[in-house]
Formats: sequence, C-alpha cells, structure tokens
Amino acid sequence: MVKTTTAAAPRLKALYNDKFVGELQAELKLGNVHQVPKLEKIVVSAGIGKNKDDKRFYEIVRNTLTKVTGQHPVDRMAKKSIAGFKIRAGLNRIGISVTLRDARMYEFLDRLVNIALPRVRDFHGIGAKGFDHDGNYSLGIVEQSIFPELTFEETQVLHGLQVTFVISGGSKEYSRALMEKFGVPFEKVGGKN
Repeated sequence: MVKTTTAAAPRLKALYNDKFVGELQAELKLGNVHQVPKLEKIVVSAGIGKNKDDKRFYEIVRNTLTKVTGQHPVDRMAKKSIAGFKIRAGLNRIGISVTLRDARMYEFLDRLVNIALPRVRDFHGIGAKGFDHDGNYSLGIVEQSIFPELTFEETQVLHGLQVTFVISGGSKEYSRALMEKFGVPFEKVGGKN
C-alpha cells in the first residue's frame, strides 16, 4: 500500500480556519459562520506605463513578480486606444499581474506581513484609507527591494507594485478586523488604530 503525503496547510490558513473564524464571529456579533469575512484572493500587479516599449524593464518587472509570488504573471493589454500616449487597444502591454489563491495566497500574505513590510524604512504601519466600498484593500509598494527573494542586482532598476486583497464580507470594518487578525499592521493615528 502506497502512502500519500499531504502538504501541511499554510500557517495563516490553519490559524484562520481553527481560530480566527470563531473569534471574528464573536467580535463582530455575526449570527452565521458564513458571514465571517474571508480572504478570497490577492492580486499583485505592476504597471509598465511610460516604459511600455522597454523590453529590459518589462523583463525586470516580470522577473520580480515571478520571484515574489512564485507564480508566472499574466500580461495586461490596453483596453482602449489613447493616441496621446501612443497606446493601441489590444496591442500595447500596459501592466503585468498575478492572482494568488489558496495556499500561495496565504504564504505570500505571511511573507509580506512578517518579512517584507518590516523592511520598509521608517515603517509605522499601512494606511487605513486603502479600503474600497466593498471591503477590498489596496496597498501600494513603492519599491520592490523590500522582498528578500530578490538579489541586489535585481533591485537596481526600481519599480513599484500594487497588492490588492479581495475580501468577501462586504464592509470596511469587517475586512479591517480580518486583516488585523492576520497581523497586518495599520498605522496608529492620534494614539488610536
């Protein structure tokens, strides 16, 4: 009989399932466990913008997203033609993105919160204004050098990243409570979170 081994669930996923769901249900006074906010996916993207014709810059951004997320990125093409920016719909690549789900999503979140964000110089937490009306959160990272997966040579050409946390639950308060459970540090304003 062949015994198959199953990979252990990521640390944050196990914590969410075993501990955070019950705590959030009690703290938010939710009647049903299915009302508890849940992290659906994380989208990591980078815009190419004015460097759309520079193949070297494109390869640097693509390499960054591949190493940081552990997944191959997808090119994002222009949806509209804009003559002033020399962009033609469907022809010009204007960005690159990766959508993370399940185990890779939780592993990326764990590395972002516990390793990458503390490496930001003069870091006092992330701003609370990044929530949209559905409770999703967007975080802008100014330069990719905070990720330890990248070597010094790979951070010579600086570029930013956008990290979007798609959260089911429908409200900013619920989403923030979930992110605080995951250890996401929000900046304190006037002595309060």
